[in-house]
Amino acid sequence: MNKNQAVQWLDSMAEPLFHLSDQIWDHPELGFEEHMSAQLLAQLLETQGFQVTWNLAGIPTAFCGRFGSGKPCIGLLGEYDALPGLSQQAGAVRPIPTEDSIPNGHGCGHNLLGVGSLGAAIAVKKYLEETQCSGTVLYYGCPAEENGSAKAFMARDGVFNELDAALSWHPNALTSVWSFSSLANVRSVYRFHGVSAHAATSPHLGRSALDALELMNMGVQFLREHIVPEARVHYAITNTGGDAPNVVQAEAEVVYLIRAPHNDQVKEVLERVDQIARGAAMMSGVTVDCEVEKACSNVLVNNALERLLSANLSTIPLPQYTTEELAYAKELQDTMPNRVTLAQRFAASMGEQGRKLGAMHDQQSIYSLVLPYRPSEKPVFGSTDVGDVSWVCPTSQIVVTTCAGGTPEHTWQMVAQGKSGPAHKGLLYAAKVLAATVIDLLEQPDQVQAAKQEHTERMSQGYQSLLPPDKRPI
Repeated sequence: MNKNQAVQWLDSMAEPLFHLSDQIWDHPELGFEEHMSAQLLAQLLETQGFQVTWNLAGIPTAFCGRFGSGKPCIGLLGEYDALPGLSQQAGAVRPIPTEDSIPNGHGCGHNLLGVGSLGAAIAVKKYLEETQCSGTVLYYGCPAEENGSAKAFMARDGVFNELDAALSWHPNALTSVWSFSSLANVRSVYRFHGVSAHAATSPHLGRSALDALELMNMGVQFLREHIVPEARVHYAITNTGGDAPNVVQAEAEVVYLIRAPHNDQVKEVLERVDQIARGAAMMSGVTVDCEVEKACSNVLVNNALERLLSANLSTIPLPQYTTEELAYAKELQDTMPNRVTLAQRFAASMGEQGRKLGAMHDQQSIYSLVLPYRPSEKPVFGSTDVGDVSWVCPTSQIVVTTCAGGTPEHTWQMVAQGKSGPAHKGLLYAAKVLAATVIDLLEQPDQVQAAKQEHTERMSQGYQSLLPPDKRPI
């Protein structure tokens, strides 16, 4: 069996993979609660001859499926968590919650992501069986990408240390190599503890936790001018201490999410926010507990892996769409008046070439093209826990079209398309590209070494998790 035959063999697995993805879509589970989804994925791995290990990094829904022996060791990352509040009927063209009582939905396409990576893993396993070549493929079931950053806990605890490289993908409205970095982030909660008192008869006996919280927020507002421009500092007040205005609030809580292009920048901003919280507590005569809940690192790009992914994106035929699929995508596009068009994306990143190519394809309801590969180290203004894996070993990703052009993630429109023909076709295409790239790495040890050399050069220092060493997932 050669690479092309292994890729073509995946067509015989299409229906089981589509069925598995639909099952996960039908049972959307939130981060760290994905027991059914993880079991379904692991069961298929076991039937295909993988050795499955559970409870990675102490997380019950994190697992690894292993096949093969020797070097290189290549990992494929899978996700399967859903989002809250996005219950939506499949195939609808307006917001209609499902008839069951589950309020969740796969608004980021992780039902497709986890299964697509799994499909790649079993194709590589078939190749290893047929060729008897050296190499190990590992499928990592990674929970809670959305609100838990489980891969950061897994990376901190050494789960990915044996890997020579890792690959992943993500559903999208476009098909391209993910050739960008991301923002590192940390989420920290601040709990203020004061003294309650009657606000009219004895306010002097009270110490307001809410006063401290408000002073902290004001202090952070002034801080924003004095941090790197790319940084983002978001917050949500999660406890105001009660509803009674005639009571001095003894408890108050606020959660901060801090982002910046690099880990050290996030650490610096976090330290300053912590200082502001402690200062606000001192001014109010209360105490404060500062606790990091989760964190993830910025992505270290790897051009060597990106070039391999790009070559396979260009070689493997793109999916073709039926008239009915294109018509449904157009109906959905009409519900997205503010959608970001392909031409706009191209214009922002590729100038005149982008405008011309984007304008040509932006008339289609599903964007059927591969964006030209352009290496970049600029961060996108979002975060992913894949970043922590990229600090442990060379890591790269692709995005693949699974929905109507311009569909924003984390929306009912994305959920509605999660079981569609284009979603299934994108899943299979992603599996083929990832499988082909893993086989390239198995067949060409020099490519593995090139990726590892680049990884070493990009690391100014060794991997240092943003998580406290004793912090467990929430």
